[in-house]
Amino acid sequence: MSAEPDTAVRGAGAGQLRPVEKPSGVRRLGPVETEPLRRLTARLSERAWRREDRTKENDFPCFRHTRHIVFRFIEGNRDPRNFYSNPNWAVWRPVLLPVMARAAAPYGYRRPVYPKAMLARLAAGRGIDRHSDGPGSHPYVHKIHVPLETEPAAVLHVDGTDYHLEAGYAWEVNNLCVHGAFNGGGTDRIHLIFEVFEGGRGE
Repeated sequence: MSAEPDTAVRGAGAGQLRPVEKPSGVRRLGPVETEPLRRLTARLSERAWRREDRTKENDFPCFRHTRHIVFRFIEGNRDPRNFYSNPNWAVWRPVLLPVMARAAAPYGYRRPVYPKAMLARLAAGRGIDRHSDGPGSHPYVHKIHVPLETEPAAVLHVDGTDYHLEAGYAWEVNNLCVHGAFNGGGTDRIHLIFEVFEGGRGE
């Protein structure tokens, strides 16, 4: 499986879109080495988190206790082949791509495309309201969480079941189900969250 080329910024997945098979709730994909990304994330200042969060594309009410640093996003949340990279992607790409490629390896894609990528920081003692990501681009991509900082009391609710996403592993979440989160720990929970689909079909 090859990593995504530097030129893949917009419209990288030229293949035919097909719905992906999502887990019933949450699926553990396998172990992922995250230490370089954890170290880089730990160096982020509070000022940087606030600055990036003010301009995030996913500024929805359910995320009022979550700060984000968005590296990539899909235009209008419609077609995952139409995405763009924010300027910070160029800086973070060398550290992000190895994590994303390893996490997505179980899918066996010939040309994986990553149309969304972000850091999500859920405050201690706070939650994410239950919601469904709905139609648009979501049926065509796998939604993957890679926990960087977490505690056992940080749980994800998916379709009526609570899960703790353990650090050191990548997890696929069925975001078409009703889902939310609560961080019952004493420190902020930080996840790398990204989406992936096969960009090689039909080319």
